[in-house]
Formats: sequence, structure tokens, C-alpha cells
Amino acid sequence: MNMPIALPAAHQTLMFNEAAETAALVAGQFARNRETVAALASQLRASPPPFVATCARGSSDHAATYAKYLIETQLGIVTASLSPSIGSVYAAPLRLEGALFIAISQSGKSPDLLRNAEAAKAAGARVVALVNVEDSPLAQLADTVIPLGAGPEKSVAATKSYLASLAAIAQLVAHWKDEPGLLAALDTLPQSLGEAWNQDWSTLTDGLVDARNLFVLGRGLGLGAAQEAALKFKETCGLHAEAYSSAEVKHGPMALVGAGFPVLVFAQPDETGAGALAVADEFHARGAEVWVASARGASSTAPSSVQLPLAQAAHPALAPLLTVQSFYRAINALALRRGHNPDLPPHLNKVTETV
Repeated sequence: MNMPIALPAAHQTLMFNEAAETAALVAGQFARNRETVAALASQLRASPPPFVATCARGSSDHAATYAKYLIETQLGIVTASLSPSIGSVYAAPLRLEGALFIAISQSGKSPDLLRNAEAAKAAGARVVALVNVEDSPLAQLADTVIPLGAGPEKSVAATKSYLASLAAIAQLVAHWKDEPGLLAALDTLPQSLGEAWNQDWSTLTDGLVDARNLFVLGRGLGLGAAQEAALKFKETCGLHAEAYSSAEVKHGPMALVGAGFPVLVFAQPDETGAGALAVADEFHARGAEVWVASARGASSTAPSSVQLPLAQAAHPALAPLLTVQSFYRAINALALRRGHNPDLPPHLNKVTETV
């Protein structure tokens, strides 16, 4: 006879307590990295790269999605994700002369990421490492290191290191653009993250206890948040979830959505928000269970979906960090409700060393 596994209380998990540290660590990160980031930004303004390439895996790659949209919307510089397999498996030479190569990693020691960073540097790219382990091999080979400063993260599910990655990207882009509004918004981010942590998303937790499948929708700056949420549903809750752009979901995947099918929508407080809300209304009208995280409130064109409260972002570009922070608290509780320990997902390790 199998004995039930004893689970901690929601506030006792490593995931809960590590995610709860985010506001304070981002404040420290901004203060510590300000001079390094400002110097790098000055160099990038003086000699703009022709394009930006990112390289990462897992949650760090979801941070890279955020980087793509933030750099392209704020700076107008094309940004693409470089598959780690290009350098490690295919060993294909790439033309990266003058490019900015951003490697994002918690451990800084995944072999495929290191090979790509080495290849990028050899090809003439400026290598910038966003890394949590400051004496890691990745940090040692980078031209510039922006430490995440998240400290030890013992839960297998990354939380504070992911948000620290987004914060580092936001700080770099704000200084690079040198735009007063975005720079001022950074100063308010730690307080806003604290407010986001205290939002009540219990309706989402209650509604997904018995779910088997789920779509998570975002768009633009919010797409990386949707990708991160879908990963966390699978990783911590054993719940199959897929992330889609709220535009792309209408190109086939929406055929699956109908009565009883759950959908979580992250609506950005920017030009993409109205479209996301319209999709939420359409799915709700078809009988789907829909939760909408939106600072703008519910759409008025159809019966209201379940609304999830969001902390107000001082700048739309920072909204994804607040959305994810509220989500982390909810997903920790959901994992426990579904009988899973979010700190110890089956078959997973903290560091995945792919080659």
C-alpha cells in the first residue's frame, strides 16, 4: 500500500519563499549593476550593433523572448533567438561580426551555451552574460557580465532568477534607450513586485485543480510570460499546458477550445491588449473556462471571463514581470492542491547540462 506523500504548506515551499524575495533582490540588483549597465549602454549607443542574438534554454529562453520584444519595440534593433544546437551539435559557423550576443543562464555552465558563446566571441560579437553564478565559465568568457544577484535558488522551479533576468534586460534596454519614462519606471519596479506578490489569484487555483489541459495566451511583450507560465504548469503541477500568441492561437489551436477547456490570458496594457481580450471573449462565448489577467479589466463585448487582479505597472514594458510574480504565488498553491511538491518535480534537476 502506497502511503500519501506529506506536502508542505503553501508558505513553506522553497518556491514560495524564493519567489517572495524577488522585490528586494531586484532593488539590490539595480543598485549594484547600475554603473556596469550604464557603461555598456553608452558603448552600444556609440556603436550600435547591426542586430542582437540571444541564446538560452528553459526559463532563461522565455526571458530571451521578452528581450526580443523589448529591444525591438524600444530600440528598433532586430533580435533573434540563436538555437544552442547550432554551435554545439551542428558546429555551424555564423556571421556575427559586430552583433550583440546575449547569453542568459542561471548556472552559466551548460556546455552547449558555452560553446555558442565562445563561437560568437570568435566570430566578432560582443558577448554579454546575464548569469546568476558570477564565477561560472560563462561569466569568465563574456565581455560584459550583468549579475542577476538572485542568490542560491534551491527549488528546481526557477522563479526569482527568471524575474531577475527580466529585470536585468529591462535595466539594460532602459539605459541603452536613455528614455526618462522607462528609467523612472525602473525605480518603482521593486515596490510594484511586492504589490504583485500580494494579488489574490485563488480563483485560478480553485478552477484548475482537476484540469488536464490548458492554453496560456500572451502577445508581444507578454508572450514570454505565457511561455514561462505554461512551463511551470507542466513542471510543478503535472498539468499539460501550451503557450500561444493570442494572435497565433487562431491559426489552428483554437479548434481545440470549447466547453470546459481552460484558457489563461495575459493581456498586456499596450497595443496588444485589446486583441487578447477579444480572443478571451470569443473563447468564453464558446463555453471555455477563461481567466484573464488584465490591468484594463474585462472586455464588454461578451459575458465576462474570470478576472485576475494585477498590480499597476509604471510602464507597459514592465507589466510582464508583475504578471509572472502574481502567477508564481498561484502556481505554487495549485501544485500543492494537485498533490505535487513544486520544489521537487519528478525526473528534473536544477541544472540541465545539454551538449
